[in-house]
Amino acid sequence: MTPKHPSESLTVLTDLVLPSETNALNNLFGGELLARMDRAASISAGRHSRRIAVTVSVNHVAFNKAVPLGSVVIIEAKVSRSFKTSMEIYLDVWIEERESGERTKSNEAIYTFVAVDEMGKPVEVPQIIPETKLEIHRYDDALRRKQLSLLLAGKIKPEEATELKALFV
Repeated sequence: MTPKHPSESLTVLTDLVLPSETNALNNLFGGELLARMDRAASISAGRHSRRIAVTVSVNHVAFNKAVPLGSVVIIEAKVSRSFKTSMEIYLDVWIEERESGERTKSNEAIYTFVAVDEMGKPVEVPQIIPETKLEIHRYDDALRRKQLSLLLAGKIKPEEATELKALFV
C-alpha cells in the first residue's frame, strides 16, 4: 500500500451556530460539537483509507472556549497516524470572527477510526508520512497515546510500552 501524507485526508467543515443548537447560555451544545467533529473525522478517515470508516473511540476532547450563538465554526480534521487498520484523527476547532475573518482556536479532539469492508471486518490502511513539524509531533505522540490505551486496557504489558518507557528513562 502506498503511504499517504496527512494533507491528503484534510477535511474542513464550516458551519454556523443556530439557536436550536445552543444551551441556556447561548453557547453551542458540547454534544452538537462532538457530532460535527465525528462527521469531519469520519470523512477524513474515509479519505485516507478509501474505505468505510467507523468510530472506535473518542480519545480526547478539550472544550477550551465556548462557541457562542451565531458563530462561524470551522472544524479541521486530519489523520495524524495510521496503524494496521486504525487511524488516529486529530481535530482542531476554530471560531471565525465574521467581520475580520480572524480565527481563534476554541477546541480540539482526537478520535480513532477503523477502516472496514462491506461486511464490517477491519481492513488494512495506508501508513502516514508526516511533513510539517506539527504533523511530525502529532504522529510521534499518537504512538504513545496508543500504547497508553493498550496498557490501560490490559492488552500489553508495561515493558512492551517502549515509547512510554522512553519518556521516563
